[in-house]
This record gives sequence, structure tokens and C-alpha cells, in this order.
Amino acid sequence: MDRSSIDWSGSFPAMTTPFDRSGKIDEKGLAANVDRLIEAGADGFVVAGCTGEFWTLSHEERARVYEVAVEAVAGRVTLILGTGAVTVDETVKLTNMAEKAGADGVLILPPYFVKLTDDEIFAHYRDVAGQTRMPILLYNIPGNAVNWLTPVLVRRLADLDTVVAVKESSGDWNNFYATLITVADKIRVFCGPSSIFGAPAIELGADGFIDCFPNVWAAGGRPFYDAAKSGDKRRAAELQKTGRLLTDLFTSEGRTLYPATKAAMDMMGFPGGGRPRPPLRSMEGKQLEGLRKGLVELGLLAA
Repeated sequence: MDRSSIDWSGSFPAMTTPFDRSGKIDEKGLAANVDRLIEAGADGFVVAGCTGEFWTLSHEERARVYEVAVEAVAGRVTLILGTGAVTVDETVKLTNMAEKAGADGVLILPPYFVKLTDDEIFAHYRDVAGQTRMPILLYNIPGNAVNWLTPVLVRRLADLDTVVAVKESSGDWNNFYATLITVADKIRVFCGPSSIFGAPAIELGADGFIDCFPNVWAAGGRPFYDAAKSGDKRRAAELQKTGRLLTDLFTSEGRTLYPATKAAMDMMGFPGGGRPRPPLRSMEGKQLEGLRKGLVELGLLAA
């Protein structure tokens, strides 16, 4: 397999996993969010990734989220399911669950918490790829995983038969661009923080976006991708500015990205929000008031 084995491109919202007041998965909310985002132009989805709070889900819950997502998407767009875990055995088990459910591919981040060498990270992916058949989207998110997928390492990983793409979410333009020019001939490259530098990423050859912001900001999905892809620099610049301001809003004054995303979805009346699971906590007080004020100022929420 390589980049020509798949047709993944465009805007892929990173989906939230909604939970009800009792802490159970809100399956109807997840399915409704899928329908809403497809209507808004989503080309695909990543489900049960970091935005989806995968670390709070048991294996049984992850299997059920996989099933609900597959049923909701119903083959209309590409569906990639997060199966990353610390051990090879667990990652293989989850990847096989995703295949059984009917996913198009899997998102796998490197083992997290413990700092690893490049050789150890490579061996992890090699062993997973050797025991599974699903197309793999590598996931570089060192802010969460501790371990980096450097451009040199991604090039090594691109030679594994089932690796077809990478989601570069380091937030470091130099690492992103070096990865792009190093592996774009071999595998597809998706920009994770499109809200920060999505426009230049697409202009220079990235295949698409994978970001949480389309959950609350429809123009930051397919319209943003299309503007950058078509060379509409004025429109792309306008949308890039909004993305940057949203990023700042969601991560300032004590707010963090995932609870802020869910709170904003609730404010806007969108399905798929709800409470985050501990250790994340729902926002309240000044944090919530500041989020509402910021969304109004950006024209995304009525006063």
C-alpha cells in the first residue's frame, strides 16, 4: 500500500464522543453529529481519536463507538477509527475491532507516557502492521503522546506496507513542512492544526485537514480546504484568521481544547457535545462566560 491505494483528501472533522449526564455514550448524539457534518461538506471523519477522548473509553466502549460510527456514516464518506494504545497487543486488538466494524482505516499514535527511541517507536508500528491488514494513518501528537514522529522516522514508517498517511499534529510548522516534503511522494499528509496553519499546508501540497474545529465552525472544514486548494488567498486568509482566534479562545483563561469544543457545541445547539469525562471537567463560571463572549465576538453565536 501507499498514497495511491486510498483516496483520502479534504476535510476530516475529528469527532467528539458525546456522553450523557450519567456518563454513558450518547449514541444518538454521535450519529446526529455525523449527519450534520456530512451535510456541511465533510469528506471523512476520525472517530475515537484525541478529540474523541479515546483514553477514557474501555475496549467494549471503543468497539461500540466504532459500530455506531460505521452505522451512521453508512459508507457516505471515509471513516478512520482511532486504535492507538501503549502495547502492541492492545493496538492489534483494537485495530481488528475497527476492521470488523467496517472502518476504512485506523489512526494510530505512538505509545504514550514513556519516552521511547525512534527504533522503539518504529518497532511498535512494525509489529502492529505485521499483525493487521488495515490502512494506517500515523498520528504525530507529541503534546499528548510525549513521543515525536520526526520526518526521518515518518519516512522509515512510510515503507511499512499498510502505512498510507500521516496526521501531523505537532503544531510545529518546521516539523510539519519537513514531514510533508519528505514523505508526500509516498504517503498522504494531513494537517492536524489546520486552525493554525491549514492554508499554507494545503497550498504547499498537504492532502487535507483533520481538526476538531469543524464541530463548531462549519466554514473551517470543507470551505476552508476549498479556499486554500483553489488559491482563493483572500478567503483562505480570512478563515485562517478565524481559526487562529478560535484556537486562542479555546485554550486561554484556563480553558482547554476538548471541554471547550463540547461546551461550544452545546451553546450552539449542535449534537455531539455534552460533558467530557474525568479527568477532564466541564467548564463553568468565568471560563464558560469568556467562551460564550468570544464566540459572539467571532460571529459564531448570536448575542
